[in-house]
Amino acid sequence: MKVLIVGSGGREHAIIKSLKKNSKISKIYAAPGNGGISIDAECVPIKAVDIQSMTEFAVKNDIDFVIVAPDDPLALGMVDALEEKGIRCFGPNKLAARIESSKIFAKDLMKKYNIPTASYETFFEADDAQDFINSENTKFPLVIKADGLALGKGVVIANDRMEALETIMDFMTEKKFGNSGKSIVIEEFLTGPEVSVLAFTDGNIVKPMLSSMDHKRAFDGNTGPNTGGMGVIAPNPHYTADIAALCVKTIFLPTIAAMKEEGCPFKGCLYFGLMLTPQGPKVIEYNCRFGDPEAQAVLSLLETDLLEIMQAVTDEKLDKIDISWNSASAACVILASGGYPSHYDTGLEITGLGKDGGASDCIVYHSGTSLKDGAFYTAGGRVLGVTAIASTLKNALEKAYNAVNNINFNKKHYRTDIGKY
Repeated sequence: MKVLIVGSGGREHAIIKSLKKNSKISKIYAAPGNGGISIDAECVPIKAVDIQSMTEFAVKNDIDFVIVAPDDPLALGMVDALEEKGIRCFGPNKLAARIESSKIFAKDLMKKYNIPTASYETFFEADDAQDFINSENTKFPLVIKADGLALGKGVVIANDRMEALETIMDFMTEKKFGNSGKSIVIEEFLTGPEVSVLAFTDGNIVKPMLSSMDHKRAFDGNTGPNTGGMGVIAPNPHYTADIAALCVKTIFLPTIAAMKEEGCPFKGCLYFGLMLTPQGPKVIEYNCRFGDPEAQAVLSLLETDLLEIMQAVTDEKLDKIDISWNSASAACVILASGGYPSHYDTGLEITGLGKDGGASDCIVYHSGTSLKDGAFYTAGGRVLGVTAIASTLKNALEKAYNAVNNINFNKKHYRTDIGKY
């Protein structure tokens, strides 16, 4: 069986390493992949958003199953295009992917179906948004979100009126994120522990994965700009069995039912970004795919065959699959390029990795690397996801940080407090 994974980051590497456990898979392709991924799969130089070339490759090479992992190609309709050619896929179609590609769609969906979330207002003109901010009734802090996709960076917590107005200018007038910020959501600032829950769903039922805790801010103490994620632990210690049951009842199942009712049933991996507020769990955001770096920690603990689960999702037979998990803890520490998420250098040699791109006692997922003449080099903002598994979270973190200390490149940056927030 031949499988193609669309994407080039740590999430895709985690999916590929999990798939490699299946002996029925004869060939794994990654498009475009990266240096580390090339050790585990054959990389194909096709951009993840190039729907036509990706579809042509899949048809020409008789690909049996395609996993579309990143948000951009999902939002552009890659699954639709592949399925039109008779190729089976894992991932939502374009209409269902709106749950991530449009914050306004997602917020309106939650409002319509009484799914708990922060109160909000939507704006399509900068003047209207500025008038709202300047109103004496507006309370701070508040959260401003670009409506469209922005690489996980289109969210700003504005602590005062000046910061809010500057953000509106950046998003709507200066078009920092292009068309993604031409409309925005301004919402209530929620407080409480954050929880990420990835869930498999075939459009009819939902099977949550292990919970996790992401660390979005660039610097220790949860300070600095938002990033795509600087580290993650799984499971999340704040997410108890009682809270999990409540989330299934009030959030997960209602969301799946709402998407089906709207005529766009969701099939794939649905990410629930939650806040455990004093009033109960509420949705911060949805993602239409595996989170990154959540996938690196969560999939490291998966014991059931991943391809079998994904095929059951595609075939709407998820109810036939029992999914089991390792009872251990996982910790993933991201090694990033200095300056990320703003300006950073690439092409810096990485030392401390084995020839297979790994490290002893840990799993190293490659997010942004290249491979040349047997040496690995930095090729992105987030470079490596150093992931450890142990019977306790404390031991997993210790193992991960020991490995981190042995891997080096110029201007290496990482947070030293993963798991503490």
